[in-house]
Amino acid sequence: MSTDGWTQHPAAALRIGPGFHLADLDPRSTPGYAGSKTEGARDLAEGVPALDGLQERLFAQSVAGTATRSVLLVLQGMDTSGKGGIVRHVVGSVDPQGVELASFKKPTAEELSHDFLWRIAKRLPEPGKIGVFDRSHYEDVLIGRVRSLAPPEEIERRYGAIEQFEKDAAARGIRVVKVMLHISKDEQKARLSERLERPEKYWKYNPGDIDERMLWEQYAAAYQVMLERTSTAVAPWFVVPADRKWFARLAVQQLLLGALRDIDPQWPPADYDVEAEKRRLAAS
Repeated sequence: MSTDGWTQHPAAALRIGPGFHLADLDPRSTPGYAGSKTEGARDLAEGVPALDGLQERLFAQSVAGTATRSVLLVLQGMDTSGKGGIVRHVVGSVDPQGVELASFKKPTAEELSHDFLWRIAKRLPEPGKIGVFDRSHYEDVLIGRVRSLAPPEEIERRYGAIEQFEKDAAARGIRVVKVMLHISKDEQKARLSERLERPEKYWKYNPGDIDERMLWEQYAAAYQVMLERTSTAVAPWFVVPADRKWFARLAVQQLLLGALRDIDPQWPPADYDVEAEKRRLAAS
């Protein structure tokens, strides 16, 4: 990890602990990082070769059939919090062949006929892959809670179901990295306004975002409960202040790097006689 701007390891600076209160965290802050925006851009660029190299080793194991581990990046946050930017600028810096992206929208009739985790389980990353959930199973305890889409007792059941689901995923070799992008209400307003002022961003604007914005306090409360109930030893929550896009991208990159370094993927050995193949190639 580049240490130029970091005063504390991002995993330690951003991981929530006992007594964490979302309302106490400034969305414009940069926990653990003392560098400027310019320095952040430099550190992000410096992190790309390391991230790309580790991901290539992981993907190579997938191709060789020797992979046993994978990474799942879960991105949650209010509208405009920067989930798409993370996918584009952080995950997008590695080989797309080794990435599995899923974005969970309103459930279909078939999906509603099953337990809420049914559709999620089908999109968990295969060994050797980085999976990304741009929104996830947590929608079912966020919008589900705020919009009363399920009875309170069902919402309560889901917290426990999620905890067990992620524990089982970890036991299968999936490293779960859960990131909540914490944006302020004022910053969201500015980003929505920009979408309405620039024709090339009209496609990103959804009138329904205003409806959800009107329930800001309810969502904040739902996020607080979600964080408290589902941050565990095997799948902790990292809360990343997101008003400064450059910091959010740098922080998530470092969290992914940390997960991949812990896995420490190695190049798969050749399953053929290398010297014999050299001779065959020379004679061809």
